[in-house]
Amino acid sequence: MMSSRKQRVGIVGVPPLSIMEMLSSPEVEIYDLDEPQGKTDIETASPFLPRVYCGILRTVIANSLTIRPDVIYIDTGPGKCDCAVHTATVLEDTLPETRIIRTRNQDSMGFGTPLCRTRMGLLEKMAAITASVQSTTPFQDLPPCEPKAGFWGVPPRDFSLLKLFPDTTHIYGWARCMENKTPDNLELELHYNPNIPTVFFAQSFCAKTALARHLATKHPHGLYLDCDVTAGNSAKAKIQAFLELSKI
Repeated sequence: MMSSRKQRVGIVGVPPLSIMEMLSSPEVEIYDLDEPQGKTDIETASPFLPRVYCGILRTVIANSLTIRPDVIYIDTGPGKCDCAVHTATVLEDTLPETRIIRTRNQDSMGFGTPLCRTRMGLLEKMAAITASVQSTTPFQDLPPCEPKAGFWGVPPRDFSLLKLFPDTTHIYGWARCMENKTPDNLELELHYNPNIPTVFFAQSFCAKTALARHLATKHPHGLYLDCDVTAGNSAKAKIQAFLELSKI
């Protein structure tokens, strides 16, 4: 007897904990549409979203067109961005066979941020944080390390730029809110350490570029950086020079 296939569910942003608890089933296969899935070509999103939309939301469209989930839960609240509201409308009209469910994650119960503060390669650490979106339990307790550098911002579409940072880099900004499962926590997002050199990052064309640049100007030793789809040699050279001049 053939078993029925799993329900394919796409998620955009950080859905509320109640949604993730509901989706925690062996009958459900979850796709994080914010992240590149396989060899999906981001250019397939071009007829549906203008290039002035960030690489993350264009990736959402490209993934959705390729995977064609049965259901997509998309956070259209302040924990994601205003552009996600319009992306949901585009998805609804483009994929009529997919049910688009808009959510607003305003959860306030903190899960802690041990990953953001522990000693671990920054790429591996960010990958663990993005993967934790699908978990409904707090991450295991990890010992904090003494920070030598900081990365403030959102998880980049191109994780390769994270390889340039030391293992003692602490994560701040919206990525820290992700691990804490409170994406609408502005107070936590604004937090940074003024005593360590910090890169303030956002995807190009994202509204968070305004906050990233603003905080970088306030920080005694901050670097503002934005990248579009991929992290080119120029962006990587800026990070490398910044860290070397900081004697890290």
